[in-house]
Formats: sequence, structure tokens, C-alpha cells
Amino acid sequence: MSLLNFLNEHIQLVSLLWLFPVTFLFHDLEELLTVENWAVRHRDRLDSTLPDFFKKMLASSLRINTLHFAKDVFAVYTMIVVATGLAVFFQVYLLFLAALHLYFLHVFTHIGQALYLKSYTPGVITAVFPVLPYSLYAYYRLLSEGVVDPGNLIQALILMLVIVPVALFLLIKGRNRCAD
Repeated sequence: MSLLNFLNEHIQLVSLLWLFPVTFLFHDLEELLTVENWAVRHRDRLDSTLPDFFKKMLASSLRINTLHFAKDVFAVYTMIVVATGLAVFFQVYLLFLAALHLYFLHVFTHIGQALYLKSYTPGVITAVFPVLPYSLYAYYRLLSEGVVDPGNLIQALILMLVIVPVALFLLIKGRNRCAD
């Protein structure tokens, strides 16, 4: 029996959908436990290594403490639970797919950061496992069972591209307000 067949037989679609917020918690727990100390230890190195654009973009992240990061995580987690609830209870998948797209792409930001800095970065371990396998399997199941189609994926990608800049702007604005 192949791994996919085993997973398909043992994980119901509803359970698969609810695994999104569960895997998110594992991933962000790694970040919560490491981000503040890591940022303090690596601030000077990042300041000398990163291009000015990234320094400006990441300034609030490098000053963040665990409490403020936890607030950010809670806001994102709430959106993921809402998106999952819409998918599970009402079969409305667009917001779930938009969140899944961001979750999947986020893996590569973690991997890219670790490769660029040639060291551990907060979240890279759980980005590779469980986030990457969960995301790939979720796409596979949703598509193979006909729950969504490629058109839905494109619509969700467009939605993600609209929502993410607004969410990042609000996140950074909120962080800067807390820093003042």
C-alpha cells in the first residue's frame, strides 16, 4: 500500500481540513519559542547582511518580543480557524485555499532565509515538516476528490495577492504603534 493510499484511507477530509490550524500551531510554536532570542543574537549580523529594502521591511520583526509576536500569531490563527470553519461547515473553500497558498509559499521564505543566512532561522524546521507535507497533501486531496478545481486555486491565489499586502501593512503598522 502506498503512503498516499494509506493517508487517504485513514484521514477523512474534515480531519484533513482541521489539521491546517493544528499544523500552524506546531509551526508557530517553534517560532514563538525562538524568535525573540534569535533576533537579539542575530540583529547585528542581519543589519550588516541584508539589503536596505529588507532591513526596512524586517525592522519591526527584529525588534519584536514574544508577547507581540504571539498577538500576531493569534490574529493569523483566528483567520485560519475561520477559513477552516467556512470550508468544513459551509463548503466555502476560497478563503481556506488563499490561506493554504500563503502557508505553502511561506515554507520557501523560511528555507530561503536559512539558506541566505547559512544558519537556523526560527520556523525553518517545522516549515519543512509538517507545513510542506501537509500543504502538498491538502492540495492533492482537495483536487483529487474534486472538492476544488484548478480555477478555484487561481481565484484563491488572486484573493491571497489582494489580502496579503493589506494584512502586512496592518501588521507592520500595529507593530510600529506598539513600539512607540
